[in-house]
Amino acid sequence: MDFSDLLKIGAQLIQNNDDDATTNIDLEKITSALGSIFGSSEGGLDLSAIIEKVADGNLGDIVKSWIGSGENAPIDPESVSNLLGNEKIEAFANELGVSVESAKKALADVLPEVVDKATNEESLIGDLLDKVGGIEGAINLASNFFK
Repeated sequence: MDFSDLLKIGAQLIQNNDDDATTNIDLEKITSALGSIFGSSEGGLDLSAIIEKVADGNLGDIVKSWIGSGENAPIDPESVSNLLGNEKIEAFANELGVSVESAKKALADVLPEVVDKATNEESLIGDLLDKVGGIEGAINLASNFFK
């Protein structure tokens, strides 16, 4: 599964969520906005920002559930701010023309699924995570960089 497939899955989740503010937004517009939030300069999913925030905060168990096999733990919309930062969320909200609260809810709906699919056994990121000892190894590695 490539990055554009992940963005399309996320866009469909947002368009089909229970927030009236996001249900009628064009899929391509949502896909583009998600690309701005999650994209890296290499054109793939930028997990480094998420891992950095996990290393600094208390969201490790939630994110580990997304990366590991099994049930994905939900994230509450307020925690999305801690994970992605207010600037990214505000830019996402502006790009879609929705409130910051709707943007947080939309991203809370999308994050578990997108990170899960990006890090499964068949993905390049999943393979890389295995090489550094899973999410714990990645968090430890990130912690060393951000000391």
